[in-house]
Amino acid sequence: MPRLAPLARATRLSLSVARPARSACLSAIALVLAGQSGVALAQDRNASAELEALIPDEALDNPDAWAADGVPPEEPSPIDGPDPFEGQSIELGPDSPLAELPGLTIEWPDPLELENVEQVEDDGTAQFADENPLEAGPLLIDPLVVQMTEQLALAFPSEPRAFPQREEFVNQFEMLSSIEAYGDTETNVGQLGARAREDQEILNQLLRAYGYYNGEIIREVGPNLIDGSDERPQVRFNILPGERYRFGEIDLGELDQAPDSQTLRRAFDIYPGDFVDSYDILRERADLDSALGNTGFPFAEIDGPELLVDYARTEGDLTMPVRPNGQYVFGDVVSDMPKFLSGKHLATIARFEPGDLYERDLEQDLRRAIIATGLVSSVTITPVETEAPADGEPGTVEMQVGLTQAELRTIAGAIGYGTEEGFRIAASWEHRNLFPPEGALRVRGVAGTQEQLVGVTFRKNNFGGRDRVLTLDAFASSLDNAAFAANTAGFIGTYERLSNILFQKPFSWSVGFELLASDERLAFDLDNSDLTDPSPPPRQTYFVAALPGYAQIDTSDDLLNPTEGFRVSVRASPEISETQGMESFYIRNQADASYYRQIGEDGPILAGRIRLGSIAGAPLGNIAPSRRFFAGGGGSVRGYGYREIGPRDPSGDPIGGRSLIELSAEARIPTPLFNGAVQVVPFVDAGSVGTDEYPDFEDIRIGAGIGARYLTGFGPLRLDVAFPINPRPTDSFVAVYVSLGQAF
Repeated sequence: MPRLAPLARATRLSLSVARPARSACLSAIALVLAGQSGVALAQDRNASAELEALIPDEALDNPDAWAADGVPPEEPSPIDGPDPFEGQSIELGPDSPLAELPGLTIEWPDPLELENVEQVEDDGTAQFADENPLEAGPLLIDPLVVQMTEQLALAFPSEPRAFPQREEFVNQFEMLSSIEAYGDTETNVGQLGARAREDQEILNQLLRAYGYYNGEIIREVGPNLIDGSDERPQVRFNILPGERYRFGEIDLGELDQAPDSQTLRRAFDIYPGDFVDSYDILRERADLDSALGNTGFPFAEIDGPELLVDYARTEGDLTMPVRPNGQYVFGDVVSDMPKFLSGKHLATIARFEPGDLYERDLEQDLRRAIIATGLVSSVTITPVETEAPADGEPGTVEMQVGLTQAELRTIAGAIGYGTEEGFRIAASWEHRNLFPPEGALRVRGVAGTQEQLVGVTFRKNNFGGRDRVLTLDAFASSLDNAAFAANTAGFIGTYERLSNILFQKPFSWSVGFELLASDERLAFDLDNSDLTDPSPPPRQTYFVAALPGYAQIDTSDDLLNPTEGFRVSVRASPEISETQGMESFYIRNQADASYYRQIGEDGPILAGRIRLGSIAGAPLGNIAPSRRFFAGGGGSVRGYGYREIGPRDPSGDPIGGRSLIELSAEARIPTPLFNGAVQVVPFVDAGSVGTDEYPDFEDIRIGAGIGARYLTGFGPLRLDVAFPINPRPTDSFVAVYVSLGQAF
């Protein structure tokens, strides 16, 4: 029989589940059995006479025919010699003697007598093994027990170095555990035991995922296993991790053939001698894929990793074939709907130029930017080779963009009622690509108790560059509220780069112009007016030309729900105002700053805000009421009515001012309600409006209250209930605000 070499004890594992390769073991056993088997092909005709007597000659001459005829039935063969029991009536019993057998030649054994063994007294020194050694003592010496639920606990070695992954291990198991999923409701020992067996296999797989291939999970099911006082069935798993395996050889295929292969190799931060960790393999594979995609390899391929575990070496050899498939630069952007969104326009949106090294992140960024236009429902971008790499130079890929057009027309409407604003109905019609590419036209109207408006807006997105918007707006409005009354016609143009929900920008800006003609209720000049005259002031016409500008720095982490960072913005608007033949020049300035900080990982968020405003260059009476500063309301000082803080005329109506200061502070405290989606927010606000160029702090109004935030995927829903701390007699005792987004 041939001699087989001994099989090495090794296991090849996939990246996701590490299991012993039982099929490989079965194949090895089959090979051993095949090596031990033999087949007799023919009979030697020189065999012994006894063998020839058993096999007929016809079987030797023609074995096929003989086998086809079959074997004749056997006849009973007579016993050689006389029958010793013939003619006798025999009654057999246990003690009956054996008859003499003619063919039996072995002598009957002589009787054997055993010597008596002397009995020895027990001296008490003998030691006996326990019948149940698992119950003789703890499976772990002074274990660290992590109680998952009232019915489930994990016991680990108390020494942290024995299993440093304990915390991450527990978190992974918590997501996968069958017992954890059902909670503390199981009272049947059999059902709990079945789930415990499932969890034991999960724990074994987790141990192997972290490189503990010799680890052991010992399951205990019964009462009083966790705290010794609960009679319900409980499960305790004793985790004995054993020795942790390390990486042996690492084979990354053709990665070393790529340009700048050393940098790419560093992206896969696993080396021989590192501890085996399946999660690290997955993370590093993703990092390598990202590094390839962002350094010019659009067609790179990475096969799934395989780990060959060698128990003798306590190492795992990793094989993960990588094929870079050439380095490329960006070429042209080509649209499959050139009349709708041309390739030239899409190239304007893109953050790359032809000849730049290909980056997958820039490709995905272009896709998000196209979706952000609101003109398409889906986008596909496919890199297509137009020039192959040659002579060490990268090739070129054309970015082919496939578009699916979305609905372009929108009709919207809203109806509402407020205790201060009265009824308000708004409606609009919009075509978002009436003037391609991205030229939108919007017609809107408002009818309400205090406001009436009609307007037409032209908006050109991504005009002159990415995220830059040109807006032209013509409108006519009539507004009559507690602060002022104005009939206004205006034409406004802005060119801006602002943040949106998809792309929050660290720096935003806006420039523009305003041309206004406004017939407004004459504002009081507190220095020159008769404050004892309660009659309404006459109306006055103002012509205003302005050049507003705006800039903001934003380091916050979220546009609608910031938790960290700050925002600082400034506005300046040089303006010329003409009324009754008198011209005035002034500058409206406003600065805003807000700061956000979260206490702890999941703790409350502290937020603060300050706003300063000043109008310099003209007296209050020469400034149209609609261009003055006001305070009060949900985005200003909560607890007071909209624009109702500041100096007032003899009738008690606010007239606005030339200076403004607002302060706000609040704590956004998380709660466990609705899986943590609800925040409780105590807050305090303060504000003052003065008639001078700078605030005098003589009339500061303070409001405080409490609110709630419901966090949604599109921003928080806000409900605030505020109370004025030092109200005037005309102020309401409570104010309620509902809106989308935080107060600031």
